[in-house]
This record gives sequence, C-alpha cells and structure tokens, in this order.
Amino acid sequence: MMQVYATAQRLVLIVIVAGLLAHGAQSQTRVTIAHNDNKSANPEFKFANVPLPSRDDAATHARVLVVDGDADGNGGDVTALTDGVLPTSGDQPRRNFFVTAGSGGARVLIDLGKTMNIAALNSYSWHPNSRAPQVYRVWGSDGSDVSFLSEPKANVDPRTVGWKVIATVDTRSSDEDKDGGQFGVSITDDKSSLGRIRYLLFDFYVTEVADNFGNTFYSEIDVIAK
Repeated sequence: MMQVYATAQRLVLIVIVAGLLAHGAQSQTRVTIAHNDNKSANPEFKFANVPLPSRDDAATHARVLVVDGDADGNGGDVTALTDGVLPTSGDQPRRNFFVTAGSGGARVLIDLGKTMNIAALNSYSWHPNSRAPQVYRVWGSDGSDVSFLSEPKANVDPRTVGWKVIATVDTRSSDEDKDGGQFGVSITDDKSSLGRIRYLLFDFYVTEVADNFGNTFYSEIDVIAK
C-alpha cells in the first residue's frame, strides 16, 4: 500500500501511479491530495488543489451499498457518501460514513446505473484526529467481463472477477498528530478519462491500529462524468 507523507499544515502531493483502465496505450493515473489542518478546515471543503465537493454529480443518484463490513451505527448510512450533504464541523458522525469501531475496514459498491466516461473521482473526509486521513483502494468495471461479479466479498480478489484497479490512496503523514482536519483527494488521468465505468468498488482500510477508532470519517465521494 502506497504511503504519502505530509509535513506542512497545508500540503498538496501529486502521486503518479500506473493506470490500468486506459484504452489503447497505457496512461497515468494522477492522485492529488490536499490537506486542511484543524485550524484551516472549513465547511465548504475548500482546498488549494482539489475541487469543491459537488451536490449533483454522477454518483448523486447511484445505488450505494456495503458489500462487506458494517457501517457504524453512530454515523450516517452508506448513502452519506453520495448525498451531497457535508458536515459543518470536524466531529459530526451523522453526516459521515465510517466503519464500525474495531473492524478492519469495509468494501463498498457504487453502481452508477449505466456505463459512462469518468473524468475524476473525488473523496472528502473531516475529523479532528486519526479518523481524518483516507486510506483506500478503488476499482472500476463496465460489467462486460464474462466473469464479472458486482458484489465480491472481501476475500475475493476483484481482478479475478472482472475488475481493474484505478488507484490506491493513502493520505497519512509520518506524524499522526498532524493528520487531523480535512482531506480532499482527486483521482484523474493524463488522458482526461479514467475509462468507461459503471461500477466502482472501494476497499476502505483503517488508518491506525493503536485503538478501535481508526476508521475514516468519509464525508463525500463525487464521481465526475466526462
């Protein structure tokens, strides 16, 4: 899993990873990470290098479900990821989706309802401490593979059932005391399209294992159609 280290109050890192959803020649997937610390966090989720969250994107009316794992009962249900309703402070559980305390993460499906060209995937999180960083892998599929399985459990490698990895994200820093606040992530491609995709699969991982509260407060995931 790729580790990205942030060392300033507000830092934007661009990580280039191999993109596997390009048509024709292989392209490069770009993961842009922005951080507002607790002092600079704002209700608008305004970042230096990541777009503002959208209230009406391709995921707004998508089918969203937890394929494996459990949502924490203290938070919003999984539709909080796509409802366009953002938290207005750093600790509003009901306006975030997060996995039950003590669990090892979750796998979440977003079904857009139809195949479309995706220009960007943007994710946002907000918490005062260790639940702010984002650590996940996202997969994509158009559903056309003969072996395609739309809801693979966590013990199934998505590559074996018609999925391709889009990107791996890890916004943690080398100093976890500086990880509180807001994170924005934008996943794009140097050819302006991540591919023709209907299904997105997110593997959410814990940010730390020192206690049971290492599950990120995910505020929103936007899917931007080309």
